[in-house]
Amino acid sequence: MYQILLCDDEKDIVTALEIYLRNDDYKIFKAYNGADALKILTEEEIHLVLLDIMMPHMDGIAALTKLREFSNVPVILLTAKSEDIDKVLGLTVGADDYITKPFELEELYARISVQLRKTSQQAPSKCEKYKDLVLSKQKHTVMVKGYDLNLTRQEFKILELLLSKPDKVFSKQEIYDYAWDDYYIGEDK
Repeated sequence: MYQILLCDDEKDIVTALEIYLRNDDYKIFKAYNGADALKILTEEEIHLVLLDIMMPHMDGIAALTKLREFSNVPVILLTAKSEDIDKVLGLTVGADDYITKPFELEELYARISVQLRKTSQQAPSKCEKYKDLVLSKQKHTVMVKGYDLNLTRQEFKILELLLSKPDKVFSKQEIYDYAWDDYYIGEDK
């Protein structure tokens, strides 16, 4: 089952899209501004985002820019802004597709299907998620509730190791060997 995040400040649009997409057994998450969308993205495994541009608190462009710091989830911008410059900006900051309001539901559904098909054919994500924490192996970054953590190389490696097997208890030697790329000499008690 794919999980889709709908983010638009117009609640009627979110409700209509939720009803339409629920018929295909998608699990829907809802947000009404960019800040709330980012929070959901750090807490849930989202497979696709439908994102409005003009919203209060944090607009779609700012949210998309922040999102691209820790995720490659497909994003389709849904917006009333139809000027070419707006489309170019949206695609430049990281959108995968752009559709202007009003739109036909069948066209939106087709665009969603294309994006989900693309991601299902790609290699697995290089991000580890645990509750509010997102660790990006590619970018070597860690975010908690959308905020960057500044970790040393060893701290990052230790966290990466712990997230790789959350139910395992690692010995001092295993942690040292992994985080320092060296052999542990001390006693392991």
